[in-house]
Amino acid sequence: MIYFYEFVKGVIFVEKKVSFYSAGLKLAGIVRTPQDYEKSQKRPAVVLCHGFTGIKEWLIPPYAEAFTKKGFVTLTFDYRGFGESEGIRGRLIPMEQVEDIRNAITFMETLEEVDENSIGLWGTSFGGANVVYTAGIDPRPKCVVSQVGFGDGERTARAYLSEDMVSFFLEAIKQDRRKRVLTGESIYIKQTDVLSDPESVAVLTRDVKKLPRLETMLPMEYAENQMIYKPENVVHLISPRALLLIQAEKDPIIPLGEARSLYEKAGEPKKLVTLEGVTHFQIYEDKGLEKSIHFGS
Repeated sequence: MIYFYEFVKGVIFVEKKVSFYSAGLKLAGIVRTPQDYEKSQKRPAVVLCHGFTGIKEWLIPPYAEAFTKKGFVTLTFDYRGFGESEGIRGRLIPMEQVEDIRNAITFMETLEEVDENSIGLWGTSFGGANVVYTAGIDPRPKCVVSQVGFGDGERTARAYLSEDMVSFFLEAIKQDRRKRVLTGESIYIKQTDVLSDPESVAVLTRDVKKLPRLETMLPMEYAENQMIYKPENVVHLISPRALLLIQAEKDPIIPLGEARSLYEKAGEPKKLVTLEGVTHFQIYEDKGLEKSIHFGS
């Protein structure tokens, strides 16, 4: 258990490592609780969900800390197969991650400091898509923040990749499907084979040096599953719970049309915010971070 101090505002919160199970796999997480928590007063909570191949120590801690300083109990965690969690390394299957999020909600319901009827979801990038899907099929989240997420996995991939790369991936998906059926094994690719734009490559290359667990290989089965993953098909089921969508104007990875499509298909109450002049990874840094925390928390 570690204590963190915010001297400017005099805020203190407690951070502790936790674990819970999803599909029989032990997942690793971090719970942050306001220091002034009293057992007689249960707190609202937020489950924070990171993006593509992310881990709980990468990019999202400032958001968790911001929520905690405002009185929320927060949970950040590693999906199965990533970070310190059990599971096949790098296995990013969207619906399995949705299952992990649902079990994370259940875990939060068991904490004595949490008001089980006041749990929200916050997700970014791939996690932004995941929280929309989760809330669409699970009535428990009371509100949802989706930051730089997408509504349709295939449409997003086709917008991001060149036609030649789309053809390459479709053929690779076909060959991998046959390989899995015949051998039980998948073809693996690097993170930067998927996120190949200069900003993504630079950020991943830089941050893997500080967080070695961030580096992973992905099975081609991931790509097949992204192509059929469409959170926008269930986004309307979030209503009448609140949905906030945050997009980055200069995002080279997730087109602005993805948040707009989610917004148009969602019911009320809903809000769409565009952070002007911000790229996908700038949203986690400097002014982009300040703006996204302001709107998202």
